Amino acid sequence: MAAPNRPIYLDNHATTPLDPRVLAAMRPWWEENFANPHSVEHALGRAAEAAVEEARRQVAALIGAEAREIIFTSGATEANNLAIKGAARFAAGQGDPRRRIVTVRTEHKCVLESVRDLGAEGFEPVFLPVQANGLLDPEALRQALAEAPTLLVSVMAVNNEIGVVQDLATLAAIVKAAGALFHTDAAQAAGRVPLDVGAVPIDLMSLSGHKIYGPKGVGALYVRRRPRVRLAPLFSGGGQERGLRSGTLPAPLLVGFGEAARIAMSERMLDSGRIAGQRERLLAALVAEVPGVRVNGDPERRVTGNLNVTFPGGVSAQAMLARLGDLCVSTGSACSSAAIEPSYVLRAIGLSDADAAATLRIGIGRFTSPADADRAAAMLADAWRQALSETRDAAE
Repeated sequence: MAAPNRPIYLDNHATTPLDPRVLAAMRPWWEENFANPHSVEHALGRAAEAAVEEARRQVAALIGAEAREIIFTSGATEANNLAIKGAARFAAGQGDPRRRIVTVRTEHKCVLESVRDLGAEGFEPVFLPVQANGLLDPEALRQALAEAPTLLVSVMAVNNEIGVVQDLATLAAIVKAAGALFHTDAAQAAGRVPLDVGAVPIDLMSLSGHKIYGPKGVGALYVRRRPRVRLAPLFSGGGQERGLRSGTLPAPLLVGFGEAARIAMSERMLDSGRIAGQRERLLAALVAEVPGVRVNGDPERRVTGNLNVTFPGGVSAQAMLARLGDLCVSTGSACSSAAIEPSYVLRAIGLSDADAAATLRIGIGRFTSPADADRAAAMLADAWRQALSETRDAAE
């Protein structure tokens, strides 16, 4: 809970705060055993290696994978690049004639740019539209796969701006029936929705530590072992991580990632219920104070902590942010925050540029209290009224 004079943090899609239990688990690996986990010739190195492998098991358990199917990376951006470029380049190197790479217009930029980059290497990028609720129509995917042989499909599990949850089971089944690989960016899904690669035919899945109350700078790529998925590494080095991701593994970060995954797995239902309560509390207060406020994205198929809200009256979200003081919300993806153009995700679901420019992303998390929700709603309503008054004055 934030004290009255402390910031209220509601930007949990950009990053989550480090859980104190995660910090406690990490501390000894900085202060007491700082050994390289690849230095297995001595006791400290072997202890660090054992801690890394325990973290690998914890991350794997979160998604129903085997530990040996987890490749540690610096984050989900690297994992997405490795999955998409690595799969395409390996297949091409083996003489696979397929060049079609299919994804969705509302994906994270690192996925969109990875697919575009492959276009310069002779692959055929395909970007599918979404419905007005932000979800991919399975029939649209099926039709796209029927047009030409496809190598890989990438669909984000949970959208980082509007919070909608794609039907991975249905989409993955369509992709596998077409003989293509299926990748999902699950950075926003892990710890928030059930994920089970044993039940859903997902070949590649990207994860991030700092989206599940773990440390920044660490992530993972799940790579299915049976049937085996093969990738070309992005860069050369010492051959760590089964030769797919060379470089010294950061033991403290991985221990933290593992502990965050363990907590997320054991407390997901508790977190989800609590967060849903704060979301509904905040939304009810906001609707009462701001007539005509609108939530974007499917109202049911969404993660509990997400509210992507368009404010009425032609106000500017930037003008509201300038009046929000110590309330931390955003206009969209953190990686796009320097851009001044309206969100491409909001455009993809049919919002006008004016409406997109009047939209804020609110991310409620594990540590959001009822008092935080109440205070945030009041601050948002006040900021909207002030911005609306200014807008009207300027028009007169």
